Amino acid sequence: MSSTILICDDSAMARKQLGRALPSDLDATVSFAQHGEEALTALNKGEGNYLFLDLTMPVLDGYGVLNAIREQGIQSKVIVVSGDIQPKARERVQKLGALGFIKKPASAETLANIVDQLGIPRKKPATESAHSPPSPDTGDDTDKQTPDNLQNLAEQFVEKTDYIDAYREITNVAIGRAADLLARLLDVFVVMPVPRVNLIEVSELQMALTHSDKDDSCSAICQGFIGAGIAGEALLIFHDSSYQDIARKMGYSDEIDAHTEMEVLMDVANIMIGACLKGLENQLDLTFSQSHPKVLGQHLNVSQILTVNTKDRWQKTLAIELGFSVEGLNIECDLLLLITEQSVAFLNERIGYLVE
Repeated sequence: MSSTILICDDSAMARKQLGRALPSDLDATVSFAQHGEEALTALNKGEGNYLFLDLTMPVLDGYGVLNAIREQGIQSKVIVVSGDIQPKARERVQKLGALGFIKKPASAETLANIVDQLGIPRKKPATESAHSPPSPDTGDDTDKQTPDNLQNLAEQFVEKTDYIDAYREITNVAIGRAADLLARLLDVFVVMPVPRVNLIEVSELQMALTHSDKDDSCSAICQGFIGAGIAGEALLIFHDSSYQDIARKMGYSDEIDAHTEMEVLMDVANIMIGACLKGLENQLDLTFSQSHPKVLGQHLNVSQILTVNTKDRWQKTLAIELGFSVEGLNIECDLLLLITEQSVAFLNERIGYLVE
């Protein structure tokens, strides 16, 4: 009986990338799961001697899968493949039984080494197959499309569910770098979000925020970026209730005053915005020019902050929203990437090779 490999990731693009990067001469059957519950169902059917597992997923995340594997005594060798690369994430998956950890995107060379370490059999040269592992079943039978029409940008975005998935995945990888920096700075575990992607009216931004409350007191910093026909703003909304815990973790021993709050706000914004944009640059092979960060307001509610930022701006925006929290501490913030509607077609062109 041949070996079975299961790739579990909520992103169709990530499943496809990983499947293609596996060695083509594996003597194994490759199958796919879109979230943790699907993975457990497959594992209980014996489909998954080897499991390549994402961490940040809806329905059931990677930690939940590892817990279930241990509790149910499922025999599967697990390698975590994740954009969440913070040290405590690595420690947790190792304690839960994962045999290895690969950061996204996984290279063919890295996967080849892992395959050999795991002992996954290769086909003998005489019976070597020329075909690559199958592409994942995304559950969508529509043909892949390329962004060849720069008109009707909103409709173009909405119709291309594969592009929405790509935005979500590349942002997930980019923000993993930012969470890693924050986690190392504070020696904490940052709860990684599943990015939310929508092309929406600017007036709808508040409803898009995971942690938003109309009466919540927040402070915010905005930083513009532009490059290769893509323009937008990164907006960090920091919940004022977080100042005490984060200042303490950053080593401030004195009473929190306005000066300390500004330092903390700037430090968090520099880490989260800078690392996220750098992660996008690396994946899309482009360079952003960034404006100086600008304080939009302090101790205001979200609607007041967004009114200040969106007045006389574009009507629609590609909004990528990430709501962060820190485990065990009262620290929450939202990071919004707001990309102009006119940039969508250019961005689709940059990511086209990832979704085909």
